[in-house]
Amino acid sequence: MVIFMHSIQCNCGAVKGKLENIGTSNRLICYCTDCRAFAHFLDKAPAILDAQGGTEIVQVAQQHLLFSQGEEFLSAVRLSEKGMIRWYASCCGTPIGNTLASPKMSFIGLIHNCLDRQQMDKDFGAKVAVLNTDTALGHVKPKQSGLFGFLFRFLWIVTTNRINGGYKKSALFNATGLPRVTPETLRADELDKLKN
Repeated sequence: MVIFMHSIQCNCGAVKGKLENIGTSNRLICYCTDCRAFAHFLDKAPAILDAQGGTEIVQVAQQHLLFSQGEEFLSAVRLSEKGMIRWYASCCGTPIGNTLASPKMSFIGLIHNCLDRQQMDKDFGAKVAVLNTDTALGHVKPKQSGLFGFLFRFLWIVTTNRINGGYKKSALFNATGLPRVTPETLRADELDKLKN
């Protein structure tokens, strides 16, 4: 059997892992203010965001993400009490990805900085959905595209992994369904500063 693999690594190389046999994936650029705030939280906005404040993301089922070293450097933040869990490598501030607080919603949106840029088209396809363009920076906004395909693939990832029990194999949540590390939750005033 051929095993598909895509390498994951933080900028300094302390955190390493892979995506294995990922199946369905979603590739997108998100222009929402929360993704932009996360980039500012990490103090890495120029490396993460495009010229109009977009973040390139690849969504996959969490069960396909495996770490081989540096798990002790995994950290997490929530921009609000009900916000997504945003994972990053504390060693160098590299963003890893975004999940919901429940592992039953078993996707992770991996941020491009930890992926192998030269292999992205080959491994995830060249089609990129463009979403949340109303909050993009600049007077001329990017055109939203690929929404319906994105939604279909997202629902497929979450539903199939709920049915087949794949959500129980997350590298980011423990057996009781709690995140492996306790996320820091930002105060409203801290978030406001990141969005200004």
